Amino acid sequence: MKNTSEPREYAVAADGELLAFLSAVAPNAKALLKYRAVLVDGVAVTQFNHRLTRGQTVTILPRGRASGLAGLLYEDDEIIVFNKPEGLLSVATERGRDKQTTAYSMLTEHVKRRDARNRIFVVHRLDRDTSGVLLAAKTEKMKRLLQDNWAELVKTRGYTALAEGALSEKSGTLRSWLRENSAHVVYAGADGDGQEAITEYRVLRESAAYSLLDIRLHTGRKNQIRVQLSGIGHPVAGDKKYGAKTNPLGRLALHAHLLELTHPITGKLLSFAAEIPASFKIK
Repeated sequence: MKNTSEPREYAVAADGELLAFLSAVAPNAKALLKYRAVLVDGVAVTQFNHRLTRGQTVTILPRGRASGLAGLLYEDDEIIVFNKPEGLLSVATERGRDKQTTAYSMLTEHVKRRDARNRIFVVHRLDRDTSGVLLAAKTEKMKRLLQDNWAELVKTRGYTALAEGALSEKSGTLRSWLRENSAHVVYAGADGDGQEAITEYRVLRESAAYSLLDIRLHTGRKNQIRVQLSGIGHPVAGDKKYGAKTNPLGRLALHAHLLELTHPITGKLLSFAAEIPASFKIK
């Protein structure tokens, strides 16, 4: 009899739909999908008609490891990945440390439901008004491994932005040196003065008023995307702090849609995707 206290992994031998595949290996396939207990190549999937391709790996989490936490993308013994909604702080500010609901407090509550001794360790952050993929460590050892080797482990950091205006160059690389003033506003300084920031962008769709951009970070500086797009005259929509004149979505139009990294312990390449909000789409 199989040990059901550990995740079970199955190799996909032929293309097909997820429900049919699950039905052949588990008696409660629909319940597994409902409670986010099924991962495809490390990403939680709930759609029964999700298409599988040969060579993928399907993981079934054991009872008690699946989660009802909205926005949970992935979890194992060392890391947890969350689709952070806009308007939610990654961690509490000093002023409201005891009262604020944050991504950190939500994830901490989640892991403590299983064991009160469980903890969460912050690895990186997203701005309050930026939504999308946020990763945290579940052990101090994993936190150190990730933070000390972040540049080598992270293969892709993808963002989607709705920028004001139509860009004359439909793709390109933005490079600047960023500094922060006493008012916590980040700005571009002279070359070599500050932290180098490199951002690659590509226009996906555009109108006269807005451009939908696919963005890949080569560095991870504070407010990097916001400052650099503002610097070329196309601030992120809703970003009043950095010069936006419009707010069509009622929020900062910036979303972290993709994080790909090598797991420091297993060595597997993991890909975490958070669907782009429908409000970002340009028809």
